[in-house]
Amino acid sequence: MVNVGTKTYSAKESEIQRKWFLIDAKDKNLGRLSTEIAKILRGKNKVIFTPHVDCGDFVIVINASKIKVTGNKLDEKLYYSHSGYVGNLKSRTLKELLEKKPEFVLRHAVKGMLPHNILGRHMLKKLKIYSGDNHPHQAQKPEIIEV
Repeated sequence: MVNVGTKTYSAKESEIQRKWFLIDAKDKNLGRLSTEIAKILRGKNKVIFTPHVDCGDFVIVINASKIKVTGNKLDEKLYYSHSGYVGNLKSRTLKELLEKKPEFVLRHAVKGMLPHNILGRHMLKKLKIYSGDNHPHQAQKPEIIEV
């Protein structure tokens, strides 16, 4: 018995209304904060979530340099980069990256939680990260959310 009257709803790009959210990352755990940001960017917090459509919202993160991690991750967690030349694998600890590029650490964590395709790259463009208290998006009137 198939109920012909009900159809699965699929969101269209024109029907999506995007909001702006502001998150303060001060003294927040890196992983737990990243998962919440990824949910908002993906649109999983909305009723109209559709996996193949970008229905997420914009996220502004401030105080990215004040993120916390547990255990010995500051000294033991390594981030690798390779230029493509033989023998040119560089590794940096989390502590070094938080001092030099704190935005990269959070962006890298969120990027791993999004789809690894064109849709995921489009979602990542809606993430705005700043290491200090200020951000240039006052005109969008972001809604402050507590994570």
